[in-house]
Amino acid sequence: MTGTGGELGARAARSRALAVLRVRSRALAVALLPAAAEVILLTGAATGQFTGEGWDTARWVVGVLAVLVLLAAAGIALVVARARPAASPTVPVSERSAPDLYRMVRDLAERLDVPAPSAIALTPDCDSWLEDRTHPAHAPPVTRAHDEPVVPGARPERRLAVPAPVLVIGSPFLWWMRVAELRAVLAPVVAGTGPSAQPDIAAARRFVRGLDAAVAVADAPGWGPLTRWVYAALGRVARLLLRGCREHAALMERGVATAAAERAHAVDYGPRIAAQEQVGLAYAGWDRLLTKVALPAWRMGRWPSRLDVGVAAALTELSRRDRLADGFAARLGERPACDLLEEPGAVDEAVSLLTARLFHGGPAESGPNWAPVDWQAYPEEVVDRTWRAEAARLHRVLDSLGVSPSLDPATPDPGGPTLARVLDHLTEPAADSVPTVPAPTAPLDNEDPAANADTTDSADTADSADADPDPATERSALLAAGLSAALAREEREDSAVQPGARAQGPDSALWEDGDLPLFPLQPPRTGRELLAAHITAMICCAAVDTAGAAPGLDWLDGPTLLLDGERAADLTPKVLTLIEEGDPGPLRAWLAESGIRPEKPVRLV
Repeated sequence: MTGTGGELGARAARSRALAVLRVRSRALAVALLPAAAEVILLTGAATGQFTGEGWDTARWVVGVLAVLVLLAAAGIALVVARARPAASPTVPVSERSAPDLYRMVRDLAERLDVPAPSAIALTPDCDSWLEDRTHPAHAPPVTRAHDEPVVPGARPERRLAVPAPVLVIGSPFLWWMRVAELRAVLAPVVAGTGPSAQPDIAAARRFVRGLDAAVAVADAPGWGPLTRWVYAALGRVARLLLRGCREHAALMERGVATAAAERAHAVDYGPRIAAQEQVGLAYAGWDRLLTKVALPAWRMGRWPSRLDVGVAAALTELSRRDRLADGFAARLGERPACDLLEEPGAVDEAVSLLTARLFHGGPAESGPNWAPVDWQAYPEEVVDRTWRAEAARLHRVLDSLGVSPSLDPATPDPGGPTLARVLDHLTEPAADSVPTVPAPTAPLDNEDPAANADTTDSADTADSADADPDPATERSALLAAGLSAALAREEREDSAVQPGARAQGPDSALWEDGDLPLFPLQPPRTGRELLAAHITAMICCAAVDTAGAAPGLDWLDGPTLLLDGERAADLTPKVLTLIEEGDPGPLRAWLAESGIRPEKPVRLV
């Protein structure tokens, strides 16, 4: 180790690893204690020391107890040894597909004087770490080469294809960071392979991972009554051992991190300080891209196939807009880290599909209702289709509520859905003669789609509420409840029609598909949010069909409406004024200024 801090960290890590192993030794000693007592009793009987009926009974009781304890200990040890430890969902990167990346990592490991990671994988996250995958469940057998001789009668050999440790790199880093920045960020991570090779630390980690996997096996559903009782006992023992070594394991990992950081201190330390700024920026851009851009596409059954390219474009756009990021624009002329991949497009596509599965729960493969979409086709395939689908849902709910196409009985049916129908329905009838009293928004903000599935009950509740006398607010609440119920019904129908959404994929051995999505991006939208989104979608449809507008994509804000090639002004305050107060004045003024004709029918899907 280089430096006093590194030496102290390594010494502390090994000390804590030995403490974890002592927990294992004590558990083994407890399991062997009845057997040792039985050996003493049998020895006493053979030497004539322990004779008599009482001693015979004791030998039988202790002998049966020893056998039961040994069988239980053997079963627990077998489950701990064979249980599959949890592994992060990743996209493996072979050396053939990224020779320059492997060469950079090995050169970094050589400079740090540590073993090089034996494999590299990418994760859809802004983080990097080392992951042990020595368990046989994490590595399929290596197939025999064509020129390898076949020995008659020889048994096929199983070898680990992905031995530990595996270097897991956040995919946004490769597309946003430059090569020098990525190298500096990975230095402390790669330095962790040194402590990982220490036998005591490796054994302690295997023991803790085995206990954690055994707890997961014990908690798995689907066991029979007797098996469930056996596994419940197994889970209690595993949890007891985990509690005994939890603190030691945490301090061991802290010592490993300290030793790795100290070892990497002398390698690219200066660039690492600047690169850490890029880590925070990449995280912000990645989170915004997923929530603002990818999520609308996933909801429409499309998954953007170049998410990492998108995060680079989003951060580049941020560097142009934000004065704090002006200094980052100069670095864009340097070589990006994705150039270390032979086929960055194929890798980006694999990571994008994995991202959709983790954050949205999409299927493992593309299909008729789950297709990739390029950024060039995003406005037409996602933005326009989303607007028209939401506008169609809005008018279906209006139909179910019995809302007529026009307030004026003398006005003929326009022959299609119009924006005017929505505005007329939500406009307060007495707005010209009675002062407008803003209605409370709590019923809409706290709206539960499941509780409002029956729109008739919601209407009765709204009519009888003394705190909400405004008819416009009642109409908004009723319409929002209808939209929530319709959306929930459509989601249930989609999940019933597409049971393959949870199908096993090539990487399903590393994680459980039954829990998808593992990391949902946003909670279900409230009723007011749904109503505002649907009204905005109807406005955008009317703008496209009657004013020559076009759907667009903003890298930081997601779907946007383009009027004469420029982004439309924010419609949210005007739409909320209509929803909360029943006042369409600000929205109608903006429509007239933009040349949008609300009385004209629009095209829906």
